[in-house]
Amino acid sequence: MTKKSKIAIVTGAGTGIGKAVAIALNGDGWNVILAGRREKNLAETAALCTMSEVLAIPTDVKDPRSVKNLFDQTLKAYGRLDLLFNNAGVSAPVKPMEELTIEEWKNVIDTNLNGVFFCTQEAFRIMKSQDPMGGRIINNGSLSAHVPRPLSAPYTASKHAVTGLTRSTSLDGRAYNIACGQIDIGNSQSEMTKKIEKGTLQADGSYKTEPTMRPEDVGRSIVYMAGLPLNTNVPFLTIMANQMPYIGRG
Repeated sequence: MTKKSKIAIVTGAGTGIGKAVAIALNGDGWNVILAGRREKNLAETAALCTMSEVLAIPTDVKDPRSVKNLFDQTLKAYGRLDLLFNNAGVSAPVKPMEELTIEEWKNVIDTNLNGVFFCTQEAFRIMKSQDPMGGRIINNGSLSAHVPRPLSAPYTASKHAVTGLTRSTSLDGRAYNIACGQIDIGNSQSEMTKKIEKGTLQADGSYKTEPTMRPEDVGRSIVYMAGLPLNTNVPFLTIMANQMPYIGRG
């Protein structure tokens, strides 16, 4: 590790947004710890990170012990943490609210909300005790943190909750030079958006195809947010496919 290298953890780094962000940060000179459930996917991301060091650590953010291991291994390898991108997330099947199972609800909340909290706790412990003190946390919100899609109660509830956690983290981190912001993303290409490109349910009951954008553009946005000095913060940034039906919908 060079003296100028900073250390970043990216959760959900094996696919989609997490993969693109990890590659972008690595290209900007960050040493990146790749966290995700699937070791094979992490290895594929690692192979594309050629500019700085990478460390792949299989992690299930729903499990506090797995999360603790992620941060313990990061501290052991690098001695500090400068950035956490809380990105790992899942959605529930599209179905009427009364048909959702408890397991489907809990899986979304445990991943999208509890996982963010568990990782934030561990990041605080490191960032408050390291020298120099401080760091940055960026949470992956969603346009669903503002307005829902039809039949998306678990995902929408989890992302609204992430917004509240972002605000509390930002406030509680001030005294320790910890900056926390949120990026709200609309229709970045991933496994989750394949159905959107084929046609997805709208608020008026119709099905329409929606445009998507490249996840690499999300990566560029995270590099920008992460590169700011810690006395400067972007509390909320929205990035979306320009033609998607968000502004004006509902």
